[in-house]
Amino acid sequence: MYQGRVVYGAIDEVVFGHSAASAIVEQMDRLRANRAFLMVSGTLHRQTDEIQKIKQALGLRCAGLFDAMPAHTPREAVIAAANAAREARADIIVTVGGGSITDGAKAVQLCLANGIDTVEGIEKIRVHKGIAPEMAAPTVRQISVPTTIAGGEFSSIAGVTNRKSNVKEMLRHPLTVPRVTILDPAITVHTPEWLFLSTGIRAVDHCVEAICSRETHPFADAQSVKGLAMLADALPRVKANPADLDARMDAQIGTWLSMGALSAGVPMGASHGIGYVLGSAFDVPHGYTSCVMLPAVMRWNASDNADRQAIVSAAMGYPSLQAADVLDAFIRGLGMPRSLADVGVSSEHFDAIAAQAMRTPWVPRNPRKIESPAQVREILLLAA
Repeated sequence: MYQGRVVYGAIDEVVFGHSAASAIVEQMDRLRANRAFLMVSGTLHRQTDEIQKIKQALGLRCAGLFDAMPAHTPREAVIAAANAAREARADIIVTVGGGSITDGAKAVQLCLANGIDTVEGIEKIRVHKGIAPEMAAPTVRQISVPTTIAGGEFSSIAGVTNRKSNVKEMLRHPLTVPRVTILDPAITVHTPEWLFLSTGIRAVDHCVEAICSRETHPFADAQSVKGLAMLADALPRVKANPADLDARMDAQIGTWLSMGALSAGVPMGASHGIGYVLGSAFDVPHGYTSCVMLPAVMRWNASDNADRQAIVSAAMGYPSLQAADVLDAFIRGLGMPRSLADVGVSSEHFDAIAAQAMRTPWVPRNPRKIESPAQVREILLLAA
């Protein structure tokens, strides 16, 4: 008999297929918000007119703008953005960009609500040993316009990097999930191909690790299997024709579905856990961590969950093949990196990576039990 718990997040609406600028204005009208603080991609701001179009649509309701969030959301940039939002007297944060910006705004929400204005202050609101501390709930919420497809806009979890320890730390509160996500495929055409496609593999990773989890259930499976099928179909179409907005929309909706299992309480596994370490300690982009690690994790897990892996193969259109092989060929076909060496991580670091991965929230929930760093090292060798 299935047992579990599905917690519906504090998301009001997901708007898809409408232009970002008009949808932002409509949502601010609905929310009766008057002072938007924009947290946006610096590249999008400086090299396209997309942010200018949004500013023009908002007019006097644009209260401030921050475009300096680096990859992996370092604490220092979070505090800089929070202090600027506080000074702007923002009543809504609007993010336009990738996962680091989305997560940054989630962290800013908590900083504003809890009077955090220093890098050290983030220690008071971060998760310790899996437990989020007591804190004030955000009152300045978020509208998200994602330009990548890793799916963080559907999660209440933010990853913030502590540069002193080179560890990505978790911040979590039910109300940090954006109230509104706007999926506009047209704004993603400016996203570099490698970034769009690799974050698509991150979404594939959500689906695959959810399907293969020992803790999944039919509600989660319905979303993960459909999301995986949509992503498996859409990403090669985007690769073949970057101007195909229908393909981009399918990839965005597949990503939305990919986050359903996580919000329904299904944990991720070792690909996500090891990926956290590769991102924070070696600056490997999130999508690339999944490109490199997911097939290796599937190969290592296959002896324990071949039945669930068969669902992955079937959803991707190859029911007679091993899931690890299907994923390997799919990722290669998109031109993404396939080894740790490809992303600049050599075997001399494997022991340190393995030890740190054991302390992440996901490695202990991997479907094949991981009891020691030595087993993580076995997975790393498969990805070398």
